[in-house]
Amino acid sequence: MTDYKILFLDIDGTLVTPEDTIEESTKEAVSQIQEKGIEVFLATGRPLHEIDDLAKELNINSFIGYNGAYAIYQGQDIFQEPMNSETVRHFLDIAAANQHQAVLYTHEKNYYTDLNSQMMNEFIKKFHLHKNEIYSPSINSSVLGMTLVNLQENEASLYNSEEGIHLSQVNVEGMRHCYDVIRDKVNKGYGVQMVLKRLGLNKESSIAFGDGMNDKEMLQNVGESFAMGNGHPELFQYAKHKTTDVTNSGIYNGLKKLKLVK
Repeated sequence: MTDYKILFLDIDGTLVTPEDTIEESTKEAVSQIQEKGIEVFLATGRPLHEIDDLAKELNINSFIGYNGAYAIYQGQDIFQEPMNSETVRHFLDIAAANQHQAVLYTHEKNYYTDLNSQMMNEFIKKFHLHKNEIYSPSINSSVLGMTLVNLQENEASLYNSEEGIHLSQVNVEGMRHCYDVIRDKVNKGYGVQMVLKRLGLNKESSIAFGDGMNDKEMLQNVGESFAMGNGHPELFQYAKHKTTDVTNSGIYNGLKKLKLVK
């Protein structure tokens, strides 16, 4: 039997339901895993300065945030990888030319090209974002992650001109007009690799759960990977297992399959 040491959990659509709740079965599964001495990381596209309440509720102190650009282990920084400032500027130019909006995340705050639109206010409410300011070019060299808002599905290709970067549709009901900017070399999979290296763990000792295409690289870089039943249809090919929906004990059932929870 494999000696599992570490578990990586995506948040939206994996840990947290569309109603912004965490199932009791999920809480119990996380608690049982922690009792076994397995380290639990939240691995998310969200900014880490906005998930304190969630982390406290689950007693989790280790994180991969901004889709793999920043990692913390037990309160200690492992790495930070800001975006190229010229890439940030270029994407903002494309967004402005096409009536798109953008959210840019630094280590401390969220910056918006428009803080007044209904669409952006819905985004802020959905992801519980509080440390919000209007965008200024002075932050370009400090951007760890970026989400583009108000895109039609065929408009993601407008951003394909930048080599080594792709867009990933946000797999949350009502937010599918939003796309995370994902770097080919800095993503959740890169974050997992860096964490495993820092902690001296092998790939086979790791487990991950995800539901969106921004989880693809993470699922490819662990020993046991689970796509949620509610996951993006294209994600299933990258996971070793498919579990049940986030609203039907997906994490619990997956860990039960590995005989890690009762």
